[in-house]
Amino acid sequence: MTTKPHQAPSLLTRKRKQAGLASSAALLLAAVLTGCAGSAQADSSTLQASGSTTVAPVASDAAEALKSRGLKITVATQGGSAGGISQLAAKQIQVALSSKPLSDEDRKTNPNTDFVTTQIGADAVGIIITKEVADGGVKNLTKDQVKGLFEGTITNWSQVGGPDLKVFVYDKEPGRGTREVLDKFVYGKGKPPLPPQSDNYAVVGGNLETRNKLESTRGSIAPLSTGFIEGRDGLVAVPLDGVAPTLENVASSKYPMTRPLFMITDGQPKGAVKEYIDYLLAPEGQKLLPVHGYLTRQQMGL
Repeated sequence: MTTKPHQAPSLLTRKRKQAGLASSAALLLAAVLTGCAGSAQADSSTLQASGSTTVAPVASDAAEALKSRGLKITVATQGGSAGGISQLAAKQIQVALSSKPLSDEDRKTNPNTDFVTTQIGADAVGIIITKEVADGGVKNLTKDQVKGLFEGTITNWSQVGGPDLKVFVYDKEPGRGTREVLDKFVYGKGKPPLPPQSDNYAVVGGNLETRNKLESTRGSIAPLSTGFIEGRDGLVAVPLDGVAPTLENVASSKYPMTRPLFMITDGQPKGAVKEYIDYLLAPEGQKLLPVHGYLTRQQMGL
């Protein structure tokens, strides 16, 4: 796929045109539980899902579609992927939404939970910069440059070929799937250092918050699902080590920050939970993924 050098490489532009542009925020709000996902007052007949803000738009779309079958499903994003996994282990929800694989630590911490993961699709995490920075000369970032930016040793975009403009880092909070993908790319199996002590560094939570901060801050950078910048002309997913997050590069896993999207249950899915997950695996449910800029199971060769 050929992209203009100053624009964000589009992950699934062709697919989105076929599926129609949807508003992630509107769809998510339509199905989000207004209270805590583990509320003791929750309707016992309602299936509750919570976790990743990346998976949530697709999970919400499916919940809305299944209303006609009589299923009551609420979707929340409390605590991101790690929060969903913790709520599942605490029996507060029936489905955890996760944009990160389960870790050995997750299983060790929750020995009484029979975690069963079902991959519904895949996503690319982009290192997102503003168009001003991209137009100013930042056309690619190496792994070492990304490391320097997020550790605070690179403080001006001119240090990486860009404009004379201060860098402002919006980093994801620990436990978020997006943050884990970034850490794996930069540090491998190593442990990342403590955040820099800087006025130009802040921690953000969900994808919508991250995007809003990027769009309102000059010289900003953040890790963010590339699906969330589709149609946002002021934001750019910069190539990493010369590889852009195009459809082909993500599907082949050539792009280094590709990640699976999961629905996680305690034991094998049964009843309404199984119907929910089966819908997302079926052709009708898989059509929801390209709408939000994600890849289907078929595109990933699953």
